[in-house]
Amino acid sequence: MKIMPTRILGIDYGLARIGISLSDESKILASPLMIFAAEKKSENTAVKLLEFLQKHQSEHHYSIEQIVIGLPLMMNGKVGLLADEVKHFVEELRKLTPIPIVFWDERLTTVQAERSLRESSMSRKKRAKVVDTIAAVIILQSFLDSR
Repeated sequence: MKIMPTRILGIDYGLARIGISLSDESKILASPLMIFAAEKKSENTAVKLLEFLQKHQSEHHYSIEQIVIGLPLMMNGKVGLLADEVKHFVEELRKLTPIPIVFWDERLTTVQAERSLRESSMSRKKRAKVVDTIAAVIILQSFLDSR
């Protein structure tokens, strides 16, 4: 039996949109995967996201070894409302998958993503469509770089 290559998934969680990034097989480089539309209930979002990921893994012949999700702490390091939402979403994911999930401090990643997109002279409308995946790439890449 051939061993499937593994990758690490990065998530920038939002109440409306979820940016998703994926590492390469050597776990050195993060690339944007997609923007996933969030459901009203985080339980439903978790189910739909995992269904999509299972399909993607089987179509592209890899398995996810770990999930890194951005934890949006406030600038003073305290947990705010959005960080609580992220933690709740992760609780739902953990009920449904054995894949280890780690939190990653994502302070300023969206700001960083916006800045790099502005510098690319992309229109505001186009930036809004990709900022979440770019933020997910920044989260995952900083995690990969730290290893």
